Amino acid sequence: MPKIIPFKAVRPTRAIVGLVAARPYQSYTIDERESRMAYNPYSFLHIVNPGYKYDQEVIGEERYRLVKNRYLEFKEDGVFIQDNTPSFYVYKIVNRHGEEFSGIIAAASAEDYENDIIKKHEDTIAKREETFKSYLQTVGFNAEPVLLTYPDNVVIADIIKEAQKVHAEFEFTMTYRDTHYLWKIDNEKTIATIQSEFKKMKTVYIADGHHRSASSYLLYKDEKAKNPNHNGSESYNFFMSYLIPESDLVIHEFNRLIKDLNGLTKKEFLIQLDASYRIENRGIMPYKPTKPHHFSMYLDGEFYSLYLRKTAYDFNTALDQLDAQLLYKTILQSVLGIDDLRHDNRISYVNGQHEMITIKSSVDSGDYVVGFGMCPSNVQQMKQIADEGLTMPPKSTYILPKLRSGITIYEY
Repeated sequence: MPKIIPFKAVRPTRAIVGLVAARPYQSYTIDERESRMAYNPYSFLHIVNPGYKYDQEVIGEERYRLVKNRYLEFKEDGVFIQDNTPSFYVYKIVNRHGEEFSGIIAAASAEDYENDIIKKHEDTIAKREETFKSYLQTVGFNAEPVLLTYPDNVVIADIIKEAQKVHAEFEFTMTYRDTHYLWKIDNEKTIATIQSEFKKMKTVYIADGHHRSASSYLLYKDEKAKNPNHNGSESYNFFMSYLIPESDLVIHEFNRLIKDLNGLTKKEFLIQLDASYRIENRGIMPYKPTKPHHFSMYLDGEFYSLYLRKTAYDFNTALDQLDAQLLYKTILQSVLGIDDLRHDNRISYVNGQHEMITIKSSVDSGDYVVGFGMCPSNVQQMKQIADEGLTMPPKSTYILPKLRSGITIYEY
């Protein structure tokens, strides 16, 4: 029975929302970030990179305090305004490929995360959880919702469609040609209907934002323990989420690039792969696999197809069925000696929105020796792995939509 509640979002004014919205801080190069801040005084990057004002990098608690100061300045200058009534927000994204995503921005329950009603499929790093929890405690707001997905629901779908019949609160297009729309739902009856429909569900699933969810849960535990008058309605009991139906979720694969063959010659490497795979040389034309448990490989100027031998691997869990896990167990770990997919600097990742030619170019440049391509996983695999209490390897999924920071803000 997932619990979601409306909240009074802090939002940019309609006239400049497109100037405020930004990709996550880490997704920019230093040059990109500084260029955007130099020419756009309204960019949310000025808030999350507060040292720019003083032409220096600041870190830790000092940075967090300055982030809060920049945020308050944006509010004082009227860049941000706060809604007067608790609301849900219908949010729609149409990307440059014509893919369309529509869902509801709401506050989700940290207690539901604790009780496994909000389920995860990725491991998180404790240090990152603690860092972001400290950040939230100091700055007092969250500007990037966690992406949650729920089973398709006709009632909620009809409410979303009905909301979109009127003029949007705002509409803007980013430089990557993604167009964003937002509508506010503050009708009490409609809000109650949405909440009722979510209460009928057994679970919802984290699609993207595992560290943000975990950090929000840690914040909830800390603040609850410090508050002798805790009653469950405080803002720290919830975290901002964007809930979309499963049919709207788009999952791409992450392909792998490896810097060496772990001391093996090309022939030795192929012979070791032969134990687990039927190997075919596909020549110089890019090859992309089309079935689960099939992989493409680019090595020494040629593409290969790798078909898993049926007797070479045991499928005992939902995780075993995942191609990212299969590639890890049969090649990356056992042949190439890569145990730590998160930290080993011999491996890099390319999301599946890029063509196989990207893998070819990366290997031909000499930066890498071999590249692997795979088919994407699907929502059902993700859910089954979460239901079994298992976790995917790092960089198993590249999930759309990708959200922007600063469009709706949840204050603690």
